[in-house]
Amino acid sequence: MGKGRSTRRTLDSHNIKSINKTIRAGDCVLMRPSDTNKPSYVSRVEKIESDGRGANVRVHVRWYYRPEESIGGRRQFHGSKEVFLSDHHDIQSADTIEGKCTVHSFKSYTKLDAVGNDDFFCRFEYNSSTGAFNPDRVAVFHPTCIDLSIDEAKKLEHFFCENCSSGERKKLNNSHAASRHSEAKVDGKRRRR
Repeated sequence: MGKGRSTRRTLDSHNIKSINKTIRAGDCVLMRPSDTNKPSYVSRVEKIESDGRGANVRVHVRWYYRPEESIGGRRQFHGSKEVFLSDHHDIQSADTIEGKCTVHSFKSYTKLDAVGNDDFFCRFEYNSSTGAFNPDRVAVFHPTCIDLSIDEAKKLEHFFCENCSSGERKKLNNSHAASRHSEAKVDGKRRRR
């Protein structure tokens, strides 16, 4: 008689003994790459499951890509801690999880007092087959290009380019052009085979 396929069951959480952390669906994690010269992979846990005996725990993940892993590679406007949420899903052993991390929105990332090794930010979703991004563009603002310090830029509530938005100037209160000194604070991995 043939051996039947073991039944897998979904877990609410799983303790990763090597890091003494509990993971749940929705958590972002760092995963060990096969090439030890590469940085840890970043993914979001979608589901955790084990075999019928509670062993052989696997995680269903949705990968984040770093800019250099995307078609077209890293560009000047990509942040050093930027990742893209991809459409690439995979199943990995829970044993490959090296730690938990946080993937912030860009707005919440800019408000961090200190950025840790496990802090990242995401502005785009990425189609790993076509290289397309959603949204397909994002406003880029370089404070040093207009002679602002980072602290001054964080205090801005609005910013607009005087060349592009001169007609909008009256509509914006507390913007860079209207008030530079505002006190309001700016509210085997993964390549498809």
